[in-house]
Amino acid sequence: MNTYVYSLSICGRAILDMHSLNNEGGEGNQIATRMVNVVYRDHASGEYKLATVNAISGDMFKHIQAEHLYLLAKGQLPLCRGCQKFSASRVLDDTEFMSALPPQDVALIDKLIQHCALDDLEGNLIARGARSVPRKSVAEFGWVVGVPEYTTTESYFHVRFAAERGEREGEVQRQAIFHRPASSGVYAMVASFEMARIGFNDISQRYAISDEDRERRYQAFLESILYTFIEPNGAMRGTQNPHIVEFTGAVSLTNQVMPAPVLSPLNQDYREELERVAGALNDLKQGAIAVYRFDSMGQFAEIFREIIKNTRPYKMGQ
Repeated sequence: MNTYVYSLSICGRAILDMHSLNNEGGEGNQIATRMVNVVYRDHASGEYKLATVNAISGDMFKHIQAEHLYLLAKGQLPLCRGCQKFSASRVLDDTEFMSALPPQDVALIDKLIQHCALDDLEGNLIARGARSVPRKSVAEFGWVVGVPEYTTTESYFHVRFAAERGEREGEVQRQAIFHRPASSGVYAMVASFEMARIGFNDISQRYAISDEDRERRYQAFLESILYTFIEPNGAMRGTQNPHIVEFTGAVSLTNQVMPAPVLSPLNQDYREELERVAGALNDLKQGAIAVYRFDSMGQFAEIFREIIKNTRPYKMGQ
């Protein structure tokens, strides 16, 4: 493996047990977990079915990846003042940058890319008054959804600890009772990454930073993706740190102007279909795409180790 990467995708199934990474809020003393409706084809009957399953939003996984990138970038890559404190607004919290915006959108995007690696890779929308200039993210995460029939959510009874009991100001002290959800199951994950767009100004169709700076951002970006799947942060990790039992799937890479295919692991034959798609695309452009299967977290980490060590970001027009 020694090539340029235009696009990269990850499709996989993970067994996550006893987690509560993404919730919708609460009503009274009951915390509500995130549930979504999905359509899938039953493998045995071949019929389409509708199911309601637990899910973790793509926003959550995008935030996890961005936080890992922030930790890797501190002191190593340029960050705006907002990103230096990991503000959700990022460059919008950089008053010096925002007070001197170039009048032309193309110059503004150049300045943004040069000024902050996090805004370059994760995207942003610079809005001031009637003006709105977008920077599209290099990373795209789909919902992480439970595979029907293999995912369950239960609610558990909890009591907040009270150090003292008795009466205070005429009222009896009571221990707070609440119910907390925990989900377990097989989850389908999809993500895509446009590596060729690192440092690329979509308006001018030119790169705003040097090849060396692009490679530094590429290396940190790849590491942050790896850490996202090794340590999926989220809600309630203090007492419900998820058990990552298994991770299987496929990593797809393209070394020419071609999207890395993404197929949902809600279809249990997704890896075979990915390889068929890769075969068809390689008939169009020989050697343009490679698919690497993994059957464990260890194999996934080994694949990413080789990608980090032996690949570089594709350059438009090369």
